[in-house]
Amino acid sequence: MIRLLSAELFRLELRTRIPFRYGIATMTDVPQAILRATFEIDGRPETGLAADVLPPKWFTKDPARQLADEISEMLTVIRGAVTRARAVSTPTAFRFWRELSAAQDAWGREHKLPPLLVNFGTSFVERALIHAVCRANMAGFSAALRANIFGLELGLLHRGLAASAPRDWLPPAPSPQVFARHTIGLSDPLEAADIAPGERVDDGLPQTLVESIRFYGLRHFKIKINGEAARDRDRLQRMAGTLAHECGDDYAFSLDGNESFRDVPSFADYARQLMAVPGTSALWPHLLYIEQPWHRDMALSPAIKLLERNWPDRPSIIIDESDAGIDSLPAALELGYNGTSHKNCKGVFKGVANACLLAQRRVRGEPAVLSGEDLANVGPVALIQDLAAQAALGVTSVERNGHHYFAGLAQFPRGWQEHAVARHHDLYVPTTAGWPRLDVRNGMLALGSVNAAPFGVPGELDFSGIPVEVLA
Repeated sequence: MIRLLSAELFRLELRTRIPFRYGIATMTDVPQAILRATFEIDGRPETGLAADVLPPKWFTKDPARQLADEISEMLTVIRGAVTRARAVSTPTAFRFWRELSAAQDAWGREHKLPPLLVNFGTSFVERALIHAVCRANMAGFSAALRANIFGLELGLLHRGLAASAPRDWLPPAPSPQVFARHTIGLSDPLEAADIAPGERVDDGLPQTLVESIRFYGLRHFKIKINGEAARDRDRLQRMAGTLAHECGDDYAFSLDGNESFRDVPSFADYARQLMAVPGTSALWPHLLYIEQPWHRDMALSPAIKLLERNWPDRPSIIIDESDAGIDSLPAALELGYNGTSHKNCKGVFKGVANACLLAQRRVRGEPAVLSGEDLANVGPVALIQDLAAQAALGVTSVERNGHHYFAGLAQFPRGWQEHAVARHHDLYVPTTAGWPRLDVRNGMLALGSVNAAPFGVPGELDFSGIPVEVLA
C-alpha cells in the first residue's frame, strides 16, 4: 500500500536575468515552490521531490488579478492537494493519483477554481510520488513506465486504450537527446541594436536571438505572437531573415498564439495575413505547428469545427492551456486539433495517457502531435523531471526557456549547483562565474544521466537554510 507520511514546502525567490514577456504577463520576479514528500511504499518510507515556478497569468490569464493573489492561490492548491493526499491509501501510484485527483477536482469545483490551476496542485503530489516510487525501485522514469511499476490502467482514462499498457505505445527506450526549442519572447531582442542603453546583461550568457543561436548552436525555435498586427509582422520579417542567415535551411519552429484570439475566423484570417508578409515565404515550410491561438474560454467550443470550412489547408494546431483534464485531448481531436503539449505541471500520468492516445492515432495514420513545452523550468528538480518525462514519452523537440531567462543555477544553493554538475555532467557545465548553466550543444540536450536517475533526480539535495512550511 501507498500512503503519505509527511510533506514540506520550500520556497526560493528567483529573478530573471532579462524580462520574459509572454501573453499578457512579463515575468521578472517569480517564486519557485519545491515539495518534499515522504510516502510509505509497501511498508517502507521513501521521499520524493517536485518543483515548479509559480508563473504569473498562466493558470488563469486574468489581467485584473494581482500577482500576489495569484501566487497565494497557486500555493493554496498545492497545500490543498497535500491535505487531501493524507486521506489516500492505495495499492498503486496510479490509483493514488486517481483518488487524489477526484478529491482535488471536487474541491476545485466547489470553490469555482479553473481545472488547470486545481490540477497544478495535484501534479505536485503526483510528481513527488513518482520520484519516490522510482527511488524505491531504483528505476529511471522510462524504465518504470515500461515495467508499469506505477500500475497505470490506461482503459480507465481512455476506453480505446483498454487492455493495453504504456509499453505498448511508448518508445522502447527514452530519447537520448532532445532539441532545445528556444523561446523568442514577445520583447526579446533579436540583435544587439535592440538592446537599450544600460540593459545589456553581463553574465557570460547570450542575450539576443543572434547571440543565442551562435552560443548554443540552436536549430529549433518557438516564436510568440499576440495579435498586435504591426508588431507581429515586423518581428516575423526580421526573424525570417535572422533564421535564414544564421541557420540556412536547417531549422524548425512552432508558433505560439498565447490565447490571444477569441473566434475562429479572426485567427484564420490573421494567420493567413502573417503567412503573406513579404520576406517570410521561406519561413513557413519550417513551421511545426501552432500552439493554442484561442483563449481557453472558447478553445474547446463547437465553434472550432468551423476550421474545416474556414481554413481547410491550415497547419497543425494543438492545445496547451486548454489541456486541463483527462477529457481535454479527446475533445480537442474531435474538434479538429492535431494534438497537445506535455508539461509536468499539467499532470504526468495524464501526459502518459495523452502520449499513448496519440500513438494509437498515429498507428491509424491520423495526424498526432505531442509537443514538449515549458513553464520557465529551471533548477535541479523541475527542469530535470520534465526532461525525464519528455524523453520517456518520445518527445524530441522541447521548448526550453528557463536557462535563457534565468542565469543557470546561480540563484540555487551552492550544494545544489555542485550536485547538478557532479550527477548530470552531460546536462550542466560550469561557467567562468562559478555557477552551472544548461549545456546546450549543437542545439541539443544530452539526457543520458537524466534517463538513468530516478525520475531524473539522483541522490539527495540539502535543504538547509531554505524557507520551509510543514504541510503534513
